Amino acid sequence: MPTTTNIHVPDNRAAIRAEVEPKGRIAILTADRVEDIEFFYPYYRFTEEGYDVDVLTPAGDEVNGYKGLALKTGVTRIDDATASDYDALFIPGGLAPSEVREIPEALKFVNDFADTGRLIGAVCHGPQILISAGLATGRRMTSWRDVAPEVREAGAEYVDEPVVEDGQYITSRKPGDMPRELARFLERLADAKDTGAHHE
Repeated sequence: MPTTTNIHVPDNRAAIRAEVEPKGRIAILTADRVEDIEFFYPYYRFTEEGYDVDVLTPAGDEVNGYKGLALKTGVTRIDDATASDYDALFIPGGLAPSEVREIPEALKFVNDFADTGRLIGAVCHGPQILISAGLATGRRMTSWRDVAPEVREAGAEYVDEPVVEDGQYITSRKPGDMPRELARFLERLADAKDTGAHHE
């Protein structure tokens, strides 16, 4: 079940999308102990822009942030998701990526999505999932500073800038970078939809 249009939804944090045809569908891939702001900020921004949002987690029932914020609505099991159904993929950070990167089905989903050529965003520890999926080699990317050695070891060029773009990948370092990252992410997504060109 994606983002709801039910104004009486009992889940206090569920994003309520306008009752119009959605522009498309975005997946947020995460797990419990996600950095709360890195999850909820893009979740609300994507909804505000008119996209349906599916939250993909290992269990598919509820996601609980590191600082205690939870979401029960629009959460789907990774196993039940199909990469080609989505226009874009976003991977927040926190402690969640350390769990997600150990799940073969999650890495398969990320690889399947990468094969579509569509936009992938990641912030903070999120690039760890790209590393485990074998997608960092030869790329330019950024991440939280503690992840920088791992980025380099994976064969990527680490760039200490707020937003780093390389083909279909857009990465940023920390929550404070996200206004710039999401502005660019949504701009790129709109361009891809306007031209009908998902592939790089």
